[in-house]
Amino acid sequence: MSRFGPLIQAARPRVVAALAARLRDLDLAEDAFSEACAAALTAWPNEAPRDPAAWLWRAALRRALDARRRAAVRERAVLDPPAPNPTPEEALMAQEPIPDERLRLIFVCCHPALAADARAALTLKVVCGLSTERLARAFFCAEPAMLQRITRAKKKIGAAGVPFEVPGPAAWPDRLEAVLTTLEVAYAQAYEDAALAGETAGFADEVLRLSGLLVELMPEEPEALGLAALVRFAEARRPARLDDGGAMVPPERQDVGLWRADLIADGAALLDQAARAGRSGPRQILATIHASHCARIEGRPTPWADIARLYEALMAVRPSAATAVNRAVAVGEARGAAAGLAALAGVEGVAGWLPYQAARAHLCGLAGRDGEAAEALRMALKLGPAPAERLYLEQRLRTLEG
Repeated sequence: MSRFGPLIQAARPRVVAALAARLRDLDLAEDAFSEACAAALTAWPNEAPRDPAAWLWRAALRRALDARRRAAVRERAVLDPPAPNPTPEEALMAQEPIPDERLRLIFVCCHPALAADARAALTLKVVCGLSTERLARAFFCAEPAMLQRITRAKKKIGAAGVPFEVPGPAAWPDRLEAVLTTLEVAYAQAYEDAALAGETAGFADEVLRLSGLLVELMPEEPEALGLAALVRFAEARRPARLDDGGAMVPPERQDVGLWRADLIADGAALLDQAARAGRSGPRQILATIHASHCARIEGRPTPWADIARLYEALMAVRPSAATAVNRAVAVGEARGAAAGLAALAGVEGVAGWLPYQAARAHLCGLAGRDGEAAEALRMALKLGPAPAERLYLEQRLRTLEG
């Protein structure tokens, strides 16, 4: 949406969350926000307002209330009474976005009344604004199936009368897994884009913030600590993920002098705190993998054998195609390209997934099978990589083609 697109995208989650809390209707909140965005194209011809989120909130709320009144007229019902005086929360929203509105709606969408496979997907759609196509890719399912899943979840929220408020602490454990999955998938979308040039650019900082807030709310939950740790380890390396030409730099070629030692230290402290709980889980394993990659900041080589074993442990507790592909790369680095390719050959149903083709290109390159590596790179380039990743893949391909 014009040059103000990033501002609108950044405001969307908080505004939609506040609208949903006020209107008790997720579809109406999303529709009203879309109409406010369209209005912004006319109202912001040359310059955005001082507070785009507050402008969008007011415009969307007006449109939502108008839509309800029109619906009441069509149904020959009594018109809605005048809007009540704003709550202190809503009054604050008129001046500046409410940071915790996003977390509030995450908890709402992760209600136990919803099917487990729908909670995180619905949250990512409503709160983060991810397209159905991106969600289908993230969850390895067909787009029509994902759309059906989200539609059912929205209907269930309305039918069950789910309250639009963060539940009391006693109810948090029932929702924690879905909340953590939502944040983890949201962060993965940002991590795929080294340059933060796409629609998910804001997710990196936001998940960094929200994972820290979640740790404050639930300091005894080791998986919340593990998620916060892995995000910090990963974000610590972001300053070194681009070269001077804007291409992605793979981890082994990154300048560790650019890594953020403060975030690495924070991640290590969180991981230690999680370990003291004595309850391991997949996010703690992932955080340990990221911590292992960060060993280079201390002058040590990347411990690929340890990383391969950690991926094997992760496969035991949370098997997935993504984990299997990453494990194959680690096996290739630790035990040789042939072993890595053998492990990769056992992963099914991911030929259309970009990281799989990138992994195949890498392992074929290690094995000296340049023709197959080039073929995998060409396939990866057809799968819509982000700008920095595209530049890197093109560089690799040019090198192989001589």
